[in-house]
Formats: sequence, structure tokens, C-alpha cells
Amino acid sequence: MANIFPIEKFDKLETPFYYYDTHLLRRTLNTIKDELKSHPQYEVHYAIKANANPAILDIISKCGFGADCVSGGEIEAAIKAGIPASKIAYAGVGKTDREIMLALEHNIMCFNVESFEELEIINMLAGEKKTTANVAIRFNPDIKAHTIDNIATGKKENKFGIAIDMIDEVIEEVKSLGNINFKGIHLHIGSQILEMEDFVKLSSTVNTLVETFESKGLPISDINVGGGLGIDYSDPDFGAVPDFKSYFNVFKQNLKLNERQKLHFELGRSIVAQCGTLISRVTYVKRAPIKEFVILDAGMNDLVRPAMYKAYHKIENISSPYEPKCYDVVGPVCESSDVFGKDIMLNETHRGDFIAIRSAGAYGESMASTYNLRKLPLSYTDTDLQ
Repeated sequence: MANIFPIEKFDKLETPFYYYDTHLLRRTLNTIKDELKSHPQYEVHYAIKANANPAILDIISKCGFGADCVSGGEIEAAIKAGIPASKIAYAGVGKTDREIMLALEHNIMCFNVESFEELEIINMLAGEKKTTANVAIRFNPDIKAHTIDNIATGKKENKFGIAIDMIDEVIEEVKSLGNINFKGIHLHIGSQILEMEDFVKLSSTVNTLVETFESKGLPISDINVGGGLGIDYSDPDFGAVPDFKSYFNVFKQNLKLNERQKLHFELGRSIVAQCGTLISRVTYVKRAPIKEFVILDAGMNDLVRPAMYKAYHKIENISSPYEPKCYDVVGPVCESSDVFGKDIMLNETHRGDFIAIRSAGAYGESMASTYNLRKLPLSYTDTDLQ
């Protein structure tokens, strides 16, 4: 594999750190924009929870996309990055009064409401401000997506959304509230989904919901189908840009959209995952009776996905020219779960080698912590190192 990393620049930097390929990020964003030319009613909102790095947000904001936020802090980050409030959707099952008031003050595009209780509080707080709140009702479609349980969001037992069989109660409630401006519906079935059939099922559910609302005198102007499109973790170079064409076409072919409706998407992982890599140095190569451990200066506090989800990330030794050997790649954190990969084939590895953990641009830096009182990882872009 040709080395795509500027190792000579890495020598001067303290590890671990996140390295972002902004050329790839822009190529990904431009691919989406090109696809949207064929879908003028589609709007993309970047899911800030995937990566809130200011340099990343700046590029996405300049691309003209909106934001999908799940906290008041994310709303503030979006606005600071220059994303208009009129393009901000706000989801989450536990919006606090302070966060709701913040969103009302900025007059965001829409609250994605997840419970009757939340709807009533938003109505009350909007009334106190003598304003109205734009809302979409998030429904739980009870669809089991082809993904792991920890990132599935659309099953009946998940905490998200209102059960579909409560739709009549929802319609009555929406009609009764005076400080609510009903915009439409929101559904999200999970993350890292590669089976397009899951989105076919989602489209069918959306069609039924829209027909029901409009038959009861509540027209729908906005439909939000969440995100969820997965990436190729096994081959991040060949699969650098996800198949957005197939993704958007699934909805074009299966979701009934009339001329006055907009279809919203909340893409996160598929936009930023492949442009980010966690760079670490080898602290030790430890020989044990049945295996060898490559011990990194990066740990689960820097990238928690393997420990939390048993997630796979491609791991490469970008320093070594030698033949591959088999290792367990682990971090220094005092937890047995601090493992990036077991039985990994790496070019023969030595102390001081640079290790690249790929496809880490989504839910890497954004989920980092100071566990064991370790420092948060720094971050650099390719333009920073020119």
C-alpha cells in the first residue's frame, strides 16, 4: 500500500492525535452535492455528534449543509460554525428546559419531538416566550435494522420516538396545542447500515404515516428519515466515499414525496468517518507465551468504539517496511477491554513505529475522554501540516 500519510511531519508531533484528510472530506461533500442535483427536494443536515471538530464543521458549513443536533452545546457549535439556525434540526429524548429555550431563542428549523411529555413542555416554554415552535414528531417504527444492537434506534424496545400505534393520540395532542407549528415526521432506525432493504422498509412506514396524518387534516411539509448509511471499515482506501447514489435512490424509488414536501437526511458517519485516522506510536512490543502485544500510546479513552461496540477498525503500521506478523494491538489504559484489535497482521513492528487506526473520523474524537487522567488527543488536518 502506498503511504498516504506525511510521516516526516508526524515525527515532530506528540502522539496520539487525530489526523484529518480534508481533501477526502471535500470530495465526499462534493459527491453528496452532485447527487442532490438530481433530488431538489432533498436536504442534508450533518449529524454533529459524529465529529464536532471546528475545522471539520467549518468545511461542512461552507458546503451549505444544515445540522442535526442532539444537545444545546451542538446547537451552539453549529451556529458558531456558521450553519444557519433555519437549517438546524434538534433531536434527543432528554432535552432540558435550558436547551429548549436556547433553540427557541435561535428559532431553529425544527424540534424532533420524542414524547408526549416533551411536546407539552415545548408548547409551554414557547408560550412563555410568546412564540411558536416548529416541531416534527419522531416515531419509533419498530424496524430491526442490520446493525449492532448498541447503535440500533428504531426497535420497539429502544428509548427513541413515539410508538406508531399511538398515532391517533399524537394527532389529537398536536391539534390541541396552541404554541406548536406542526411540520412533519422524523424516523431514524440506526447507524452503520449497509443493507438498502432496511431503508425500503423505512420508506414504506413513512408512506403510511404521511397518509394517516393528511387524512386527519394535518398536512406534512417535512419528512426526516434520519441517517444511518454505513461505510467500508475493512477497506477505507477503496471504499473512501460511500455509495450515496444508491442510498438516495432507495428513497426516490420507494418514498412517495409530493411537490410541496421536503425530505431531510441526517448524515454523520458517512460524511466524516473515512477522512479521520488516529495516529499513535508503539510504546512497547511485549512478548508473551502465546502471542505478542503491540502496546500503543493511544488507548480506549482516545478511541472507544472497539471497547464499547467491539467495532472493527483497520490498523496499519505506516513506518515498517518488513514482512507482516500477527499481534494483538492494545492501549495503556488499565482495562482489559482496552484492545484495538486481536490477531492483527502488521508489518513487523518495533518501538517508536507509527500505527494508523483508520476510519476514525466518526465517533472517535467526539467520544474521547480523560479516563485514567489521560490527556485528550490533539488533532491536525492535512493543511495544518503542509
